[in-house]
Amino acid sequence: MNAPSRRDRLRPVELLVLSAVMAAFVGLVVLMSTRELSLAGIFAGVAFIVTLVVIAMFALTFKPNETERHEIDDDDSQRPTGH
Repeated sequence: MNAPSRRDRLRPVELLVLSAVMAAFVGLVVLMSTRELSLAGIFAGVAFIVTLVVIAMFALTFKPNETERHEIDDDDSQRPTGH
């Protein structure tokens, strides 16, 4: 079994940072337009969650390449079958 590469291990962190940047941008825009800190915090939180969900949906649309498909098939063959 191969260890995951550094890029594979840091991928979730990249997605969280991207969501945090989008949330900070939305929060800053709302704060500058309304001058209400609580409203900016609410909008930033909603933007963070929505961005995470949208990125996850996009990640689900990608098809695995040949190497990933081979790993999936290997994992399935090691699973015990039902009765």
